[in-house]
Amino acid sequence: METLLEHALSELTWLVASDSTNPPRRPDALVERLAASLRVLDLEVSLTDHGEGCVSVFASRGEPRVLFNAHVDTVPVAPGWTRDPFELVVEGDRAFGLGACDVKGGAAAMIAAAAATREPCALLFTTDEEAGKSTCIRELIRAKGHEGYRFAVVAEPTGAEAVLAHRGIGSGKMTFTGRAGHASVAGSHSAIHDMARWTVAALDEAERMADSGETELRGLRLNVGRVEGGEKPNVVAGRAEARFGVRPPPELDPAEALARLAALAPGATLDVSFRGPPLPKTTELGRRARELASFCDLPIGASVDFWTEASLFSEADLPAMVLGPGRIAQAHGADEFVMLDEIARAAEHYVRILRRSAGAEGRA
Repeated sequence: METLLEHALSELTWLVASDSTNPPRRPDALVERLAASLRVLDLEVSLTDHGEGCVSVFASRGEPRVLFNAHVDTVPVAPGWTRDPFELVVEGDRAFGLGACDVKGGAAAMIAAAAATREPCALLFTTDEEAGKSTCIRELIRAKGHEGYRFAVVAEPTGAEAVLAHRGIGSGKMTFTGRAGHASVAGSHSAIHDMARWTVAALDEAERMADSGETELRGLRLNVGRVEGGEKPNVVAGRAEARFGVRPPPELDPAEALARLAALAPGATLDVSFRGPPLPKTTELGRRARELASFCDLPIGASVDFWTEASLFSEADLPAMVLGPGRIAQAHGADEFVMLDEIARAAEHYVRILRRSAGAEGRA
């Protein structure tokens, strides 16, 4: 009889082989194969195309009490891979491949868990997480609401432990406008110089906020991820842009954090590209999530600094937890991998959640 790990690795093999890098988005072949794989399990499957490469694959049977979710898009291939990123390679206790950790390993474990039981279940697979869209989940919540679910389980790399709290997130673009001209002209005004001054001021502000917050998720995380502008050394830059992201403590709204940093350059323009709330939305939702994790005998991990779409379910007043194989340090880099024992443990946890949520622990 095939074990949970064997089934998960079988699914992970084709998931890794399916190029779903985002950007660019290429979800068609993957979602068609995914839908076919889920139908084999006697699940009722529907596909919804929300446009711009945002596709949901929803599979269910019975009247499930838990909604499982995993995104199946990946970041682009990072430089430095020593293997074919689109071929799953098992070496020792690790499985290598693009997305194996973030989060196709979790998706494969969820499929294996659904195959191992006959309990009611609901699986939502999405293709737009890595581009910061979250259209699939927001549209599901808008269209279906809670649908009788008690809680949601989102597969992100947590070492197969239940994570119940994380930071919010915000990202934006600062645009600086100067006065282009010859570099020797004293009256010229460089947008790049303004951008550099703002970057230093923003980093200083984040450092000043290092002890802010009321939980273990203290301080403001700031990353200036991309800067561009200007043309060449003897031309003063008339325009420059800085794309940046913040991960504030749960008590600080991401929109407020973005605005606070933008205010350090009054002459610049801030365009907000994405905002995501922290997990949980309220302490009451956090308490309910912890009770459900304990009821399912799940190991509870520490709060994390990275953001997940679990907070979107919490924002809609549905308790949510993050639980998946892998570690965040293994994601988004060359030779991405996931530990085999973590895939197995995650699948076992998913099976237990399915059975206990249905009141059928121990029944095959």
